[in-house]
Amino acid sequence: MGEGGLTSLTAVIAPPSPPRPAARRRPFLPRLTHFASFGAPGVLVYLCFVMAPILISVGYSLTNYNPFKPPVKFVGLANYRLLFTDAQFLTALQVTTILTVIVVVVPNVLGLGVALLLDRKGWLYNALRSVFFTPVILSSVVVSIVWSRLLDDRGPVNTLLRSLGVSDPPGWLSDPDVALYSVASIVCWQMLGFCVVVYLAGLQGVPPELLEAAEIDGAGPARRFRAVTWPLLAPSLTINTVVLLISAFKTYDYVKVITNGGPGSGATATIAFNVLQTGFDSNHVGYASAMAVVMLVIVAVVTSVVLNFLRRREVDL
Repeated sequence: MGEGGLTSLTAVIAPPSPPRPAARRRPFLPRLTHFASFGAPGVLVYLCFVMAPILISVGYSLTNYNPFKPPVKFVGLANYRLLFTDAQFLTALQVTTILTVIVVVVPNVLGLGVALLLDRKGWLYNALRSVFFTPVILSSVVVSIVWSRLLDDRGPVNTLLRSLGVSDPPGWLSDPDVALYSVASIVCWQMLGFCVVVYLAGLQGVPPELLEAAEIDGAGPARRFRAVTWPLLAPSLTINTVVLLISAFKTYDYVKVITNGGPGSGATATIAFNVLQTGFDSNHVGYASAMAVVMLVIVAVVTSVVLNFLRRREVDL
């Protein structure tokens, strides 16, 4: 038998290699310890500063808790039934809705336009980006104080209008029909820079090859934006919309500093403003907690619906 035949015979009668032993699972206790050492701090912070206040508020909302009028009695859903017949709360809900719609739409539209103008290279455009983003890093209280001085009846804006021949300029913060839109404009002004930066990041992520291919196919600037750029900005739109929605719905500091809920009877009073006024000024903690729980539910539901809708739009692209 030749050497080749012997090699083949050896390969045939060679015993199969023993099966590898199954991988042993690591013991549960070390894995739990490993997870706890990294995850426990974050979980504890979340439980202490997010979940615990929510649960406490829910508990207070079922009572007539007033720290200066004991004893505390369980009233069940009485606070919630009273809430939806309270004209002040319903007015605050309407004010908050109008404010939220304005703050979500205006900075998104203007932010996209400004981002398209600034999506160029050069030191001038870099400087303009910093200028637009500066209001975002300012305190909302500082912004409110500055704008309340500018929009005062005898402030620089009305003084300029009078010098231009407007004999009776509007009361930006004293007219109940105008004050809410003035507050909403101030919030939009501060949030505009955030939208600009997010949209700029999205624009810089658009592959130039797609734009060049569309241009070669004869698509003009508007067609390229509608068919290529805008669909790829879907994640940026999602981020801006959700952030603006949550920020607008819990607006308090602007209202407190600029108008204190006025002028008139709650012309600019949001739900968050009413919660703090009722809980800390009137000391009706149980009723204020019911307002806070309803506000939380509304924000959670609306945000979930909007987020799911926008995410489906991203998936469909």
